[in-house]
Amino acid sequence: MSRGRGTANLVHMDKIAETDLYPPVKAWLEAQGYTVKGEVGAADVVAQAETQMLIVELKLGFSLVLLQQAVARQAICDAVYVAVPRWRGKAGWRSFKGNLGLCRRLGLGVLSVQMAGGEVQEHAVPGPFQWRKSPARRGRLMREFEARVGDPTHGGTNGQVMTSYRQDALACAAYLAGAGTAKGAEVARAAGVGRATRIMADNHHGWFCRVARGVYALSDTGVTALASGYITDAPTAR
Repeated sequence: MSRGRGTANLVHMDKIAETDLYPPVKAWLEAQGYTVKGEVGAADVVAQAETQMLIVELKLGFSLVLLQQAVARQAICDAVYVAVPRWRGKAGWRSFKGNLGLCRRLGLGVLSVQMAGGEVQEHAVPGPFQWRKSPARRGRLMREFEARVGDPTHGGTNGQVMTSYRQDALACAAYLAGAGTAKGAEVARAAGVGRATRIMADNHHGWFCRVARGVYALSDTGVTALASGYITDAPTAR
C-alpha cells in the first residue's frame, strides 16, 4: 500500500514532503466512504461521498499561507480541513494547540498525521465556531485593571511588567523604609494597601522579613533595593 512511502520517510524528518501526507490522509478518508483524488484544481485533496464534498490542504507545519489557502477553499465547500504532521514534544504540542484554537475559530477542521504508523487523528471538525466566554478570566483582567495605579507599563513591553501586586509590594516596602518595623495592619492603613499583611508574609520579591508575630521589616534584599533607589519607584497616587 502506498502509505508505506510516507512511513519510511518519517525516520528522516527533514526529508518529508507534503506528498507524504497524502497516502495516510487518503486512506483515512476512504475508510469513511469517500472517493479521494489529489491536486484537483487549486485543492491539495478533494473527497466526495454522494453529495458531500470536503477539501484537505496539506502542509508540513502551520503557517499563515496554510490558513489563507484553507480559508480560500471555504468559498468552494463548507468542509475544509488542514493536515499537518503530528507534533513532537511539549513545545510542539503547545504550538499545535494554539493553532488548533485558531483553526476552530476559522471554521476549519484539523488533522494530524503520525507518519511512523500512518495514523490520522481528527482534532477539529469543520463548521461554525461557538464562542465560549470566560467570566472568570474577564473578572481577573478587570480586577487587575482597576487595581493598577496609573499606567506604569507601555503596551508591547517584553520584560518586567508593573502589576498591581508589585505596586502594592513597593508601597509596603517604601513605608517600612521609613518606619523600620510595623504591624501588617499599620502598613495596610498607612500605605493604602489592604492586602499588605499577605504580601509581606508571602514575600514573593524577597523584600520583607517577619521580626515578630504580625510585625515586619525590610529584609537585607529590601535594604539593598532601597539603597539602589529601586523602592522609590513605589506609586504615590493610591
